[in-house]
Amino acid sequence: MQNKILNHQEIQHKIKRIAYQIYEANVEEKEIVIAGIESGGLLFAKKISEILQQITGANIVLCTVSMDKKNPVASGVRTSIPESEYKNKSVVLVDDVLNSGTTLIYGVHHFLRVPLKQLKTAVLVNRNHKKYPVKADFKGISLSTSLQEHVNVEFKAKNDTVFLD
Repeated sequence: MQNKILNHQEIQHKIKRIAYQIYEANVEEKEIVIAGIESGGLLFAKKISEILQQITGANIVLCTVSMDKKNPVASGVRTSIPESEYKNKSVVLVDDVLNSGTTLIYGVHHFLRVPLKQLKTAVLVNRNHKKYPVKADFKGISLSTSLQEHVNVEFKAKNDTVFLD
């Protein structure tokens, strides 16, 4: 059975709030790199980027972060832009759900191979089941769930939803 946690309007509000928080943390920056982890994180990052482009004069660079979420060590982490384009910049690593922290920690590790001005993380849903010391600097909602429950984020035109299975 699916329980709706967030409806479309609530998600839009959270995206806008996170975008403003990112802007406030980067108000002096001329360029902000929004790095979305492939699939849900990338869709969420695109929505944040769209709002940021409306509220700041900074250049917003959208970056795709790719990895095998089941085995990030073997697959490695790849980005759609070269290191030179995020070196000494402000980077926000974005995912839709923070569950165990595995995906975020490997993403963070990848970006820390070059000097950065700052590295922050943003998630729509924080599940509080971390096995790694990684936290979401910007989060839409925190949920205390059992390990058996599953959070589904669906980004659909004018019908974004978050469900708990």
